[in-house]
Amino acid sequence: MARRLLQSGLSDSLEGHHVTETVAEIVAAHRAGAMSPAQTVARTYQRIREHNDPAVFISLRDQREAQAEAEALSTTDASLLPLYGIPVAVKDNIDAAGLPTTAACPAFSYWPACDSTSVAKLRAAGAIVIGKTNLDQFATGLVGVRSPYGIPNNPMRGDLIPGGSSSGSAVAVSAGLVPLALGTDTAGSGRVPAMLNNVVGLKPSLGLISTSGVVPACRTLDCVSIFALSVDDAMTALAAMSAPDATDPYSRDRPLAAMSEFPARLRLGVPRDGQLIFFGDNASEHAYGDALQRWTALGATLVEFDLEPFYETARLLYDGPWVAERYLVIRDLLASSPEAIHPVTRDITIAGARISAADTFAALYRLRALRKTAEREFTDIDALVLPTAPTAYSTAQVLADPVELNSRLGTYTNFVNLLDLCGLALPAAIRPDDIPFGITLLAPAGQDAQLASIGRVFHADTKLTMGALGLPQPPLAAASPRLSGDEIAIAVVGAHLSGMALNGELKARGGRLLEAATTAPDYRLYALSTTPPKPGMLRVAAGTGTPIAVELWALPAASFGQFVAAIPPPLSIGTVRLADGRGIKGFLVEAVDVGGARDISSFGGWRAFMAEKMAI
Repeated sequence: MARRLLQSGLSDSLEGHHVTETVAEIVAAHRAGAMSPAQTVARTYQRIREHNDPAVFISLRDQREAQAEAEALSTTDASLLPLYGIPVAVKDNIDAAGLPTTAACPAFSYWPACDSTSVAKLRAAGAIVIGKTNLDQFATGLVGVRSPYGIPNNPMRGDLIPGGSSSGSAVAVSAGLVPLALGTDTAGSGRVPAMLNNVVGLKPSLGLISTSGVVPACRTLDCVSIFALSVDDAMTALAAMSAPDATDPYSRDRPLAAMSEFPARLRLGVPRDGQLIFFGDNASEHAYGDALQRWTALGATLVEFDLEPFYETARLLYDGPWVAERYLVIRDLLASSPEAIHPVTRDITIAGARISAADTFAALYRLRALRKTAEREFTDIDALVLPTAPTAYSTAQVLADPVELNSRLGTYTNFVNLLDLCGLALPAAIRPDDIPFGITLLAPAGQDAQLASIGRVFHADTKLTMGALGLPQPPLAAASPRLSGDEIAIAVVGAHLSGMALNGELKARGGRLLEAATTAPDYRLYALSTTPPKPGMLRVAAGTGTPIAVELWALPAASFGQFVAAIPPPLSIGTVRLADGRGIKGFLVEAVDVGGARDISSFGGWRAFMAEKMAI
């Protein structure tokens, strides 16, 4: 199948031009005039016809209408449209004007009066909606087989489930039908299908993308997710859609940071020995071990953490009151036409009617405690790295045991939204049996850009081909260290450096590492007599000091103010001059405060001083 699609792509590309598959490549080709948006849309419809799997899309736009929309883009400024002419597929629980929303249930189907906020923002960025993709009915499931519209064929290996609930969206990207697709993710629906189809699945922080115009699964936990062939493509789409939305009470005003370079001192959390579960799948266990070795080779330090509280949180999702949220969505249909609902979905959802208020509050109390526990685990860890799913199953296996096997697939995904984490699912390997294996990075909400910054490097390092296309990944572009939005740069010199004791304070406020840097030779560094010990960087006459190693971090403007207000004396914030002439806000101390302190300028930085101190 992948070979047939690749040949199709070669035949329908413009003669003499390289085949373009990623969002970045397609936008560049459109802006350069090598391909037009209308030609790209025509190519998409040709590929859909040749792929010939009616279970991928529930509904398609008329091709002439989509091409006319693409042609109209010629009157716009392409440089202002980050998704200029990009064909996009939309999961059919997300409203797109002109197409019905079914949630994979014909009896529930309706025609939306307008786009969902997420789709409207994609269109405003230059994207062309192609159609609505199949899903596990009402987004309940991780398998992709619970739909009256059929089971999408997994293009990686035909006997495998496509994964769910965002089955059609993941398959459409993997098969090269579209370079970008929207899913939703409540319990793993944007991550498990990404693994099974060898594509990237970005599950953003809750509230970062509006869910206005999305059929709820669990309204308090739902988010719109993104499938793409690369991390950079997924982040381009996230940037286009992320913004506060007054129509969505769960929207958050949380600026999305820009990606940065791979950090020099990355600490990744891995479960303690004996805590991982693979259900006897030795190939997946081995692939996970290989992924950890790859992270180590990239320079990461692996730090053990306790996974058990995360498992306990996961059990709350379907054993606790959140099933009642699913029941609320379809209770009228359950009452009037229960036969219209998939039997597995019906059995799972109807249990929500039996949840009491006491059960709900007990679960909420427990979740609050578990969130505090999870927060402590991230104190000394940049991100967790876990298998996306512990194993993979065939369609036949899942149809024979639909509930238990589905539950197993959510082992490492069900707790994520309950704990308010962001996640990035990455391809990690193709096992010897041709089954894809993937890992997921997890971090507290607001650290989406940090996950992308490290995840893009890992994905590139795997050298895996994209989706089921068999095409190599394009060269990894350099991450820009520039500020984004209202961010302010700050130079840190001591315990706020990467991997050091107070670095978590920066991350908790949405900080991201821009770059390592060196000051001009205008400073002296002192070890202050404080508890805990702190460095004091004192400005002296130009050229009479020593270059001092610092890190530049970006903080949102509001967070910058909070951070500066919390700085204890004798430290203060002033302007630090860097070796390249830039002036950056940073930590300084006054001459009166270094009396009697040890001059440690010869070490060139706090990290080198602390390393020697620890060695003594």
